[in-house]
Amino acid sequence: MTKPSLLAGLAAFALISTPAMAQKSPEATAEAALKRAPVFDGHNDVPWALRLREGNVINGFDFQDTTDTAKPDATPPEIAMHTDLMRLRKGHVGAQFWSVYVPSNPNEQLAVQQTIEQIDVMKRLVARYPSDLALASTSAELEKAMKAGKIAGMLGMEGGHSIGSSLAVLRQMYDLGARYMTLTHSKNLSWADAATDAPAHDGLTDFGRQVVREMNRIGMIVDLSHVSEATMKDALEVSKAPVMFSHSGVRAINPHPRNVPDSVLPAVKANGGIVMIVLLPGFLDADVRAQGLARTAEQARLKAMYPGDPAAEKAALQAWDAANPMPTTSIAKVAEHIDHLKKTIGVDHIGLGGDYDGMDSAPVGMEDVSGYPALFTELAKRGYSQADLEKIASGNMLRVLKAVETYAASQKGQPPIETPVAK
Repeated sequence: MTKPSLLAGLAAFALISTPAMAQKSPEATAEAALKRAPVFDGHNDVPWALRLREGNVINGFDFQDTTDTAKPDATPPEIAMHTDLMRLRKGHVGAQFWSVYVPSNPNEQLAVQQTIEQIDVMKRLVARYPSDLALASTSAELEKAMKAGKIAGMLGMEGGHSIGSSLAVLRQMYDLGARYMTLTHSKNLSWADAATDAPAHDGLTDFGRQVVREMNRIGMIVDLSHVSEATMKDALEVSKAPVMFSHSGVRAINPHPRNVPDSVLPAVKANGGIVMIVLLPGFLDADVRAQGLARTAEQARLKAMYPGDPAAEKAALQAWDAANPMPTTSIAKVAEHIDHLKKTIGVDHIGLGGDYDGMDSAPVGMEDVSGYPALFTELAKRGYSQADLEKIASGNMLRVLKAVETYAASQKGQPPIETPVAK
């Protein structure tokens, strides 16, 4: 009886020792993860690119391939777009938050109009490619579209100026399809402080807290990219549903005010939220940020040196640029931000928000939306499991979206928050 058992054991040992059963390569691990869980990216500025480049006139616009869209002779010069259907497929992007961004504007009524125009242009673009693109209003619709092989989409408003300080407009933007709102962009609002403006409110005002509560009630995700640290903390204290940072880095790796400080991360974890790592080099890389600050200082110095002579100022700045080239950023730097989040709050709270078509450059190897597999390969090399990668790719964002929907469903009996309007 012992001999067959010994032979069986030897056979089993030989089986698990064969090359075919060897551990997957990082490339294979990344590919397997992205096939099971395509990327759900938190932020892409294609709608803004369409406004800037095409004036939102897109009936003849080719979104299959935008690699030839550079306009070096334009003022200012325009680089080629980062996004198209061909490269979204190559990058394993299965779902995308399209940012219906408009610039910070004290004329909030104009900002509301422009935001509606951006919602319109993105809906029209999606309608032109029904075999490839779909807009979803719920997580169920989004997952159904992904399973059908489409690149599913949702709309996100980048900046509270888009609601004109009106909860009524907020609710109507939700009805138009907006599923998150970044509370501020680069400038303060009358109800919230931005990260890159002088503090005015020490976070959120009472109305700002109402905005967060009403977003929770209707099922719109509270996005804290661009807001000040005090606004982050106030929103996290108020929000009963998970929040997101749609495109941010971590301040421990690069101390940019746009990035998330360690003081906020425990509250993000407790809230069940997600930090989606941005790919803009100035937010990722302290060396790039330092070079940018030095260039800004030099530009101010040259303006003072050549008053009334813009040609001389421009020539001197070009000479400075040639002598001081901007450092490049590597995929490894992106991974450092992800590593820090994993160490501090865990892999369940990490996502990706590229900011493609809203930035002038990206990490080497991730120059456009086709580059996500390279990042996932880098993470696999660092020991991230396939299950970890699937969470980072889309699992975590889907969890947040579903939790926000679940909370909104629990509030169906609650009336809208009302604020008086001018008579």
